[in-house]
Amino acid sequence: MLNGSTPSRGGRNGSAVHTPGIDLPAAEEAARQFLDALGICLDSESLRGTPGRMARAFAELFTPRSFELTTFPNDEGYDELVLVRDIPLRSVCEHHLLPFTGIAHVGYLPGPRIVGLSKLARVVEHFACRPQVQERLTKQVAEWLQEHLRPRGVGVVIQADHTCMTLRGAQSPGARTITSTLLGGLRDDARSRAEFLALTSP
Repeated sequence: MLNGSTPSRGGRNGSAVHTPGIDLPAAEEAARQFLDALGICLDSESLRGTPGRMARAFAELFTPRSFELTTFPNDEGYDELVLVRDIPLRSVCEHHLLPFTGIAHVGYLPGPRIVGLSKLARVVEHFACRPQVQERLTKQVAEWLQEHLRPRGVGVVIQADHTCMTLRGAQSPGARTITSTLLGGLRDDARSRAEFLALTSP
């Protein structure tokens, strides 16, 4: 089972990823108390069910789908960059519990095995479905793929809009945060690094 930060190992081809349990009744009661503490009256018909909807909404945001990192032999010896661009991303800022959304670009230089392409999106979803900071999220995706896929290199770029910046505080609509993590050959080899960064530029 997950401990909240690292998926567990398992499965024939890679690592099985599971989700922790959620106590919806307790979350609903906590939401009710939270809204009451903010002076929000829940007596009206439209607000009466809000604590339950709020609890279910956050449970959905914090519950990634379980998956297994399916890999296959690299029989053709493919040794060039594999890149999946524009993976939709949604997460929640751990400082304010406000959403941030954007896209992730995930690439790797294959070693002995290649991965089912949809699994790259699933890894992003898995680490995004929890209170996060973008810097950590970027690094977690890259390091998990490096550990479990064992490629010659991994690169992750995330571009996201943070509502904790646009709706409050600095109130800077349109501001976008870009983070990157490069490992192995995508960090050390100048040609591969330049190709990856060129293909993931906004």
